[in-house]
Amino acid sequence: MTTYPADRHDFSRSAPVRLWEDGFASEPHRYYAALSAQGPIGWAELAPGVPAYLVTDRRAALDVLHDEETFSHDPRAWEETVPADSPVLGMMRWRPNALFADGAAHVRYRTTLIDVFDLVEPHDLRARVHRAVRLLVDRIGQHGRADLVADFSRPLMALVFNDLFGLPDSAGDRLEAGLGKMMEGGAQAAEGEAEYGRYVLELIAAKAERPGDDLPSRLLGHPAGLTGEEVTWQVFLTLGAGYEPTANLLSNTLSRILGNPLYYSTLTSGARPVMDAVVEVLHHETPLSNYGIYYARRPVAFHGVWLRDAVPVVVSYGALGLLAEREGTAGRHPNDASHLSWGAGSHACPVKQHTLLIVTEAIERLTQWLPDLDPVLPRERLSWRPGPFHRSLTALPVRFSPRGADRPADRPGVPS
Repeated sequence: MTTYPADRHDFSRSAPVRLWEDGFASEPHRYYAALSAQGPIGWAELAPGVPAYLVTDRRAALDVLHDEETFSHDPRAWEETVPADSPVLGMMRWRPNALFADGAAHVRYRTTLIDVFDLVEPHDLRARVHRAVRLLVDRIGQHGRADLVADFSRPLMALVFNDLFGLPDSAGDRLEAGLGKMMEGGAQAAEGEAEYGRYVLELIAAKAERPGDDLPSRLLGHPAGLTGEEVTWQVFLTLGAGYEPTANLLSNTLSRILGNPLYYSTLTSGARPVMDAVVEVLHHETPLSNYGIYYARRPVAFHGVWLRDAVPVVVSYGALGLLAEREGTAGRHPNDASHLSWGAGSHACPVKQHTLLIVTEAIERLTQWLPDLDPVLPRERLSWRPGPFHRSLTALPVRFSPRGADRPADRPGVPS
């Protein structure tokens, strides 16, 4: 029998807060408050029968993010404890890529990713975003109504990332379908993982046979000499991590801007820039709310809790932002990064600037082309997709003055 230190709490017999319930998507404040009431670390459940320690305190979160001797990203010991059909395995199982590696392996993988993304010049990325916005506005403009999740944010990311990864525009639906199912972590999670896996495998096979001016080809040719399997899993990570969270950051930000005179009426004057709204989202509705996943290398006392090994330790970026909002300490300055949404330490997001450029350019260009976007529903009536990992709108319906796709004179005089 394991004996726990007398001054350390063990949650093993406590009822966990269930983040997989539908109520979590609609009322995350209530769930995070219940976890925070347990102390800096709460006891949660990511899926039925899959417990996790949830870190809701900023100091404790920073300690996890920076302590590589105590915490690892490698989930393989945990994987042995969960059923093979667990709906969260698609998001959490080990793969040989930068997210799940420690030490020298992590440095090797991360360096290759930084090197290939550094070759994406800001002006080139901006042009790709402008092209995608133009295609989508031409598609929806004549209707006068749209859902800015299904008709704009998600297809825009499919267009931009397929462009960067050397795939045609027509492949976007496959990317969106597979990743969406996997991220929600429900009954379709395994199906989504398989669909997305096939998508990536076909992509790498095509690039190995015929390299191009794209990210997978650059990874295949990188001096680090990654194997075909390693490249496959780097692309599996970066394409998924680029598409889904960025689409959610875009739609969540649009939902804060539209109908809000503090933002929307001042976009053209620059009095309240788009970046302010992005920072608010990173604090209060961060796209990957519970995906800072670590594992204690051995049982350890940590911030008043006895952590067992082979149990996920999840830094809850969503809880950090929402609880700071409740305390009135968040989002006071555009450079305030207390939300930790980009992570910290050796695993901090390596493509933060690319993400911010995509989101801000997409919003600025969309609101130039469709300047009278009007939300159909008040923000408090919007609904959110289920799942323990993300904060993602199901829809963002808007109306606007119809415009024909064949009216180039109506378009802003900004190069596309």
